[in-house]
Amino acid sequence: MAKMVDRLAPKGVTHAADMPTLRIDGVSVSFASGSNGVTTSRKADLALQNVSFEVHKGERVAVVGPNGAGKSTLLRLIAGMLKPGKGQVNIYGHGPDDHICIAFVPQRNKIDWSFPATVEDVVMMGRVGKIGLFRWPGRADWEVVRLSLERVQARDLAKRQVWELSGGQQQRVFIARALAQEAEILLMDEPLTGLDVPSQEAIFAILDGLRAKGVTVLVATHDLNMAGERFDQVMLINKRVIAYGQATDVLTASHLLHAYGGYIHKVGDEDALLLADTGCGHGEED
Repeated sequence: MAKMVDRLAPKGVTHAADMPTLRIDGVSVSFASGSNGVTTSRKADLALQNVSFEVHKGERVAVVGPNGAGKSTLLRLIAGMLKPGKGQVNIYGHGPDDHICIAFVPQRNKIDWSFPATVEDVVMMGRVGKIGLFRWPGRADWEVVRLSLERVQARDLAKRQVWELSGGQQQRVFIARALAQEAEILLMDEPLTGLDVPSQEAIFAILDGLRAKGVTVLVATHDLNMAGERFDQVMLINKRVIAYGQATDVLTASHLLHAYGGYIHKVGDEDALLLADTGCGHGEED
């Protein structure tokens, strides 16, 4: 009987209906030297400093800034993969731990694509929080996987190895995993890098469908034009929040100069700017 009750009991944390989807208050974080991602409160050189903001249900937020600005670190904090040195990260009034409503799609170059797994197996990983780590998926779970792949137009890929897919197909599979997870918050780290225009449009079509279902989406991106055109809110950061709000208020000459420093050059009149390459590669603290 106890096992039956455990299987039927809802997993995860109960959401506080009167709280914002995401609230970050005064968060600072730094990495211990040589720690491979372990945070510390002792290091003076902070990866994020005194970051505070709110995101509400169904909003689509672009997180922009130069390399090393803390974009990846911010998403990993929200996902509960990192702990802040100080401050609080709250999802519907609770810390990220034990939430099963948060889905994180890392940068493609951070994923070990050599791991043997079929597409449907990767998508089924999204069901673990619902069915339990050591339980076998049932017929209903496989039906969720099938429907999730259909929603991202990838059902025909179900039996293929995920490493065989194109970049755009791989991103759709990871979004399908988030759908199977029944995620309410989707965090995506540079999901469009290296994708052609049709693949990018396919991703945005899926995100538009998620918006209609009230899913909150945060995307780290280097593309300022896309951030301004395709997102409800834009957050400009460089270890701290430079500006947060609508693109017209955030992506101003003064804010961009503040965030990008020497990578921004004035061209002609006061409002014409040229953004140079912000550096090579993507690191722990992007």
